[in-house]
Amino acid sequence: MDYFLDDFQKELVEQARRIGKEKIRPVAADYDRDGTFPWDLVKVFADAGFYGLWVPEEYDGLGRGILDLVLVTEELSKYCGGISLSVAASALGTFPIIISGNEEQKKRFLPRLAAGEALAAFGLTEPSAGSDAGAIQTRAEKKGDKYILNGTKVFITNGGAAKIYTIVANTDPGKGTRGASAFIVEDGTPGFSYGKEEDKMGIRASATRELIFEDCEIPAENLLGREGEGFMVAMKTLDKSRPGVAAQALGIAAGALDLSVQYARQREQFGQSIIQFQAIQNMIADMSTEVEAARAMLYATARMIDGGVKSYSRESAQCKVYASDVAMKVTTDAVQIFGGYGYMRDYPVEKYMRDAKITQIYEGTNQIQRMVIARHLIKEAQKNS
Repeated sequence: MDYFLDDFQKELVEQARRIGKEKIRPVAADYDRDGTFPWDLVKVFADAGFYGLWVPEEYDGLGRGILDLVLVTEELSKYCGGISLSVAASALGTFPIIISGNEEQKKRFLPRLAAGEALAAFGLTEPSAGSDAGAIQTRAEKKGDKYILNGTKVFITNGGAAKIYTIVANTDPGKGTRGASAFIVEDGTPGFSYGKEEDKMGIRASATRELIFEDCEIPAENLLGREGEGFMVAMKTLDKSRPGVAAQALGIAAGALDLSVQYARQREQFGQSIIQFQAIQNMIADMSTEVEAARAMLYATARMIDGGVKSYSRESAQCKVYASDVAMKVTTDAVQIFGGYGYMRDYPVEKYMRDAKITQIYEGTNQIQRMVIARHLIKEAQKNS
């Protein structure tokens, strides 16, 4: 199918596919089993220019956009949803700087991130603030030309691997979400340490870790935007990054579909390959249709964002919800097609099913995303009534 990609994007997909086949597929099971971070593959991704795709050219990036991030994330996720996350999660951590950073901050941090010399991570979630992002307790108190951070962030993707963190903390707790501010915190800053490294069900090749701030002093110039804009920065960041989660989910689903078709052609029962049975044909037909529908929605949303549309919160939520639900359904069906072998770790599809589940949870649970979608529809109806 022609997705109307330009020549650069077509080559980008081919490049990601080659890396997936040659570099990721042979080691994906090992990284999943050991739960180690794929530093060797981060170097491969950096050499390929993947970390510079979404960074503007004036800061040594390629000046591309969300669709290019989506294309790379989808293709890499066909081979391992965890390994691909080192790219998408760094984009998530970089977006706040692109969205709200001043010129000095952009010149200081973006070139390193574009080159893949440093990874980024985004710190919003806390033990008592998951879906309720406005309930964050991490405190940032200004003293002279510094801010003193105290608090804990949990479930932070790229945690411990990243060198640059964008952190949301309260500068004025009495104002609720209007009292939150966003900061850039560098690895190695005194008072900043790492806590528990999570032992996850899926995406085990990604780093997920607790961040601890104990009287952590950061310079005042590391404030992103102005005090009180942190919640707005976070919401704009997530709107922009959710297509990346959708792309990860889509890639996992597409990879599981490919494996299912290959297996069904080879597996014989009752004297013929199981792909000859109508029940299996119906399953793979539905799987393919759902994958293509998710891809169409995702690419359309990415093009909308790249096209400069100001408001895309609803569309971003919709593609994340749909693609992640498709990933869970398609990978479950893939395990079913593989039968008993699908349940065993000797075969790859059980990993795809485990990897798919997180896409329904992080960067806003699908239940929260449906609330976001509904609220936008209600506002649009009120506006047009």
